[in-house]
Amino acid sequence: MSTEAAPKRNEIHIERLDKSYMQPSAGELHYIIQDVNLAVRGGEFFVLLGPSGCGKSTLLSLIAGFVSKTSGQVRVGDREVDRPGQDRAVVFQQADSSLFPWLTVRENVEFGLRMKRVPAAERRNISDQYIELVGLKGHESKFPRELSGGMKQRVQLARVLSNDPAILLMDEPFGALDAMTRRTMQKELQRIWQETDKTVIFVTHDIQEALLLGGRIGIMSAGPSSNISHIYDVPLAYPRDLGSPEFYELYNRIQAHFDE
Repeated sequence: MSTEAAPKRNEIHIERLDKSYMQPSAGELHYIIQDVNLAVRGGEFFVLLGPSGCGKSTLLSLIAGFVSKTSGQVRVGDREVDRPGQDRAVVFQQADSSLFPWLTVRENVEFGLRMKRVPAAERRNISDQYIELVGLKGHESKFPRELSGGMKQRVQLARVLSNDPAILLMDEPFGALDAMTRRTMQKELQRIWQETDKTVIFVTHDIQEALLLGGRIGIMSAGPSSNISHIYDVPLAYPRDLGSPEFYELYNRIQAHFDE
């Protein structure tokens, strides 16, 4: 009898993953990502770091089940990914495109619960919990047009969390925010992650952001035919100190990787 533990529902295993398409003008296959291998532990905060156009968002979409792979395998827990699922949720950069402008904050947060026919009293309890978790208590009756960019991202995050996914897939979620709001949201996300048992895969092209948030950082090579060329462990306690010698040393090591 095998003593190997069953995979957790929030673990991700990727093996020899390819995504390509036929380039008609050249009559040949064009690989966006090629031979990607990765194991993300349950409850881990893993960052995908790389330049624009290197396939980070494509890899996230493959994990989400939004696009089909060419070959290889993506597994979440003990199941192969072949479509979107309630165990995974995506947080996008542009919160406006994912919120319903005619619904209030509470109604936006409860939307998925309503679709699942969760009773009204239970919906209220769940939305209260996550609205408070993301720091929007007192704003429940406001509409998206009345909110700042950072507040809209909090609504998007609360709605995602209210459906209790095991995995959060975050595609440069703070990229459109100003520097001060972005730093605030980074701190809030770190707190929320530590208060829940979610696995997070976070896409960014910002080394500082990667080091502030990630337990491990996977470096995506420049495209085409990108893969994860190196993984850095970040052995720094939260919250991270940008001015510490250890932070500075890691930043320079990763920057040197891209300068090669």
